[in-house]
Amino acid sequence: MTQFGTPSPAAAPGAIPEGDPLAAHADRSLLIVDDDKPFSTRLARAMEARGYQVQVAESVAEGVSLVDAHPPAFAVIDMRLADGNGLDVIARLKERRPEARGVILTGYGNIATAVTAVKLGAFDYLAKPADADEIHGTLMAQPGERADPPENPMSADRVRWEHIQRVYELCNRNVSETARRLNMHRRTLQRILAKRAPR
Repeated sequence: MTQFGTPSPAAAPGAIPEGDPLAAHADRSLLIVDDDKPFSTRLARAMEARGYQVQVAESVAEGVSLVDAHPPAFAVIDMRLADGNGLDVIARLKERRPEARGVILTGYGNIATAVTAVKLGAFDYLAKPADADEIHGTLMAQPGERADPPENPMSADRVRWEHIQRVYELCNRNVSETARRLNMHRRTLQRILAKRAPR
């Protein structure tokens, strides 16, 4: 299975499998807002293969502009973007299209902010890297209903490792600065960075 999951081989790209809840939606427009271009490109392809009509934005400003022009039925929005907070896009979407369903993606483990996203109208939040099956399941869940838990979720060690790697990249691979921000001893951080990613 690829990172984003693979639709049934019998299904043509863009075809909706029999029994899929997306088939009940006349409007299948989906907005993806994420400044990680490789991630958003792969996710867009995977969601198009599942029957969504996808538009991609790389910033809060671009996301809000697309929402204003054509409010989508569905949205997948990264919490942290270079020019601000993805919550602003969710808030605008809910103003323009209250029934829209949104998912916030967070690679920061910031549960409090993710809960705020849900209160603003996002259906749910998922930790990055989330795959297309998880995202599709969450978008199709009914209000108050949780999507099925993933079959192979990341281990706690892997989640911690991903978080450390993200902070390390944001600090321009400066070990001392990363250790300071993580409140971690520099040598401990160096040992973690030297190891392979846990499963």
